[in-house]
Amino acid sequence: MNLRYKLILIFVFTSLLGFSSEDDWGKTGHRAIGEIANMHLTKKAKKKIMQLLNGQSLALVSIYADEIKSDKQYKKYSAWHYVNFPFDKKYGVETPSEFGDLVKGIDKCIEVLKSDQYSDVDKEFYIKMLVHFVGDLHQPLHVGRGEDKGGNDIQVRWFNDGSNLHSVWDSNMIDYYGMSYTELAKNTIVLSKTQIETIKKGSVIDWVHESQKLAKKVYASATVGEKLGYQYMYYNFPIARSQLQKGGIRLAKILNEIFG
Repeated sequence: MNLRYKLILIFVFTSLLGFSSEDDWGKTGHRAIGEIANMHLTKKAKKKIMQLLNGQSLALVSIYADEIKSDKQYKKYSAWHYVNFPFDKKYGVETPSEFGDLVKGIDKCIEVLKSDQYSDVDKEFYIKMLVHFVGDLHQPLHVGRGEDKGGNDIQVRWFNDGSNLHSVWDSNMIDYYGMSYTELAKNTIVLSKTQIETIKKGSVIDWVHESQKLAKKVYASATVGEKLGYQYMYYNFPIARSQLQKGGIRLAKILNEIFG
């Protein structure tokens, strides 16, 4: 096998590794959202959540929904990580997927956590899922186009490495920034009470439409095969950081409404 053929095989293999419709913020991003949410919880909500999670933090459980993907018994939750609908339509205009989607997943989590008909074991499971799904909602490409798997099929270069547009937003930019999840959470934009209340406004559907608007901009931000680097970080990482902060604030809003 000559060197040129080997290099082609390596490129194809590494490119295929990036193809996944279920990728999301990655560990650092999800944990940052969990940590930010914790900062905005009421004392009552914190106490109840600590009880349900047996002392585990929101940051720790934030990647649980990814960790269970390898277990076949949880396969039915795979479609809950994203929602795809035409950019010129509103959510719900077309028949939703029979497997559910991100909106249905969040709704189910809230339903279980609010109800007295479910056990604490059930609630522990669904609060872990909720933390993750609210995070996914704020990654714009989780409300992207289904035909390209939310940007997974849009191959680009991240500095000198092969990647795809979805991965750039999931983890490439965050990892390149080099902060831990606690550092990201502590170094969010300083917001006034009015600004925080503005972020909290609206419903899950409103936030989905907001993310989809961002997804349109993300798709326009790069072309297939383009090499992305410092300039891309300069213009787009502030948006990613803002989405992490919004995700944390809105997760706390939901949890405070459920637990008081």
